[in-house]
Amino acid sequence: MRKRSKKCLKMHAEYTKRERRMSILLSEDEQLIVDRYLEKYKITNKSRWLRETILMFIHKYMEEDYPTLFGEHDMRR
Repeated sequence: MRKRSKKCLKMHAEYTKRERRMSILLSEDEQLIVDRYLEKYKITNKSRWLRETILMFIHKYMEEDYPTLFGEHDMRR
């Protein structure tokens, strides 16, 4: 495998740089559930998993809830 040049790494780092922080509070039971899931499926990057899980949920919900010209009842007639 070839090494990446510093320019390539620098451009990639700027492109994926995350500057906005988001934090949540969990109860002990919720934390245990998350920890068990991560351990069971051998997920080592918790922040990436949380980010992807939340964004996939939002994306799925927004696809299902897109605006239409007519209501669902009118389209099923």
